[in-house]
Amino acid sequence: MTTTDTAAPGVEEREPDKREPDEPDEREPDEPRGWQFNSPLVLTMLLLAGVVLQGPIRGALSAPVTQSWMTVFVAVIVQALPFLVLGVLLSAVIAVFVPPSFFARALPKRPALAVPVAGMAGAVLPGCECASVPVAGALVRRGVTPAAALAFLLSAPAINPIVLTATAVAFPGNPEMVLARFVASLLVACAMGWLWHRLGRADWLRPPDRPSWEGLGKGAAFWGSVRHDVMHAGGFLVVGAMAAATLKAVVPADWLGYAADNMLVSILALAVLAVLLSICSEADAFVAASLTQFSLTARLTFLVVGPMIDLKLFAMQTATFGRGFALRFAPATFTLAVLVSSLVGAVLL
Repeated sequence: MTTTDTAAPGVEEREPDKREPDEPDEREPDEPRGWQFNSPLVLTMLLLAGVVLQGPIRGALSAPVTQSWMTVFVAVIVQALPFLVLGVLLSAVIAVFVPPSFFARALPKRPALAVPVAGMAGAVLPGCECASVPVAGALVRRGVTPAAALAFLLSAPAINPIVLTATAVAFPGNPEMVLARFVASLLVACAMGWLWHRLGRADWLRPPDRPSWEGLGKGAAFWGSVRHDVMHAGGFLVVGAMAAATLKAVVPADWLGYAADNMLVSILALAVLAVLLSICSEADAFVAASLTQFSLTARLTFLVVGPMIDLKLFAMQTATFGRGFALRFAPATFTLAVLVSSLVGAVLL
């Protein structure tokens, strides 16, 4: 008698495994499949490459160009980082502890009047341009009209007491340089605020974003805001410092001597140099004082342009307000700073 094996009810018959011996089994996800890159593996490979190529690496690091690059990069970071942290702390205080109604009471309701008030308020912030960017972003988030916040952004790093005192120390024989820097910087800040109020469009300026801290205590919200801004703005500060160091290392120093012989060329040369060097506003007066081959007016342009637009500032403004804003705001600020500083220098110097 012949019997036939039948499957139990509800159980499907499975076909025999017809895979080739070397074919991977897609039903076994935990089985290792070839090379898998992870952090320890990448670190190991980098260390091995460093050991194997230590000769060429040592030679590249000892090259004068590389040493100059590293010096400028570290100098920009060391100068700017403390004031960036100060600005981040002030930004967190504004965002967490200051009620929005405060700004409605402190600033005039008309933007045309709020701009000069905000510009003069920049004199009370003892920091550099890296501190003013996060503070200006916090002001916009708290409802301050962008024109007033931008006037504050430009004036704070140029007319605060520390910067003016450093300028007086750097130019002991030319006290009029302090007044010229204060007047020119404040005029540019107010003019850019009014220009933005008149011609700026809302879609050009991206409102600064920030994670929501609702439901957290004041302390947790404060430190959360600090961590967010340090990571956000700090990365762009590093990018700007790298660009400044690269350009400083490749621009021949002899070009400065050729530019100093012509007034117009010298003004434009120092304006461009201020953008490329990206020096902190607390230290730029001493650099300007050392450029003795240039006129006082050209050096005033260096002092007015630098705190308002340089490579690291452009990167930070892009991160805070968007690329569309930075691409419009930076060239307009540069042009106006050059024109105003030249006129003020012709009158006061």
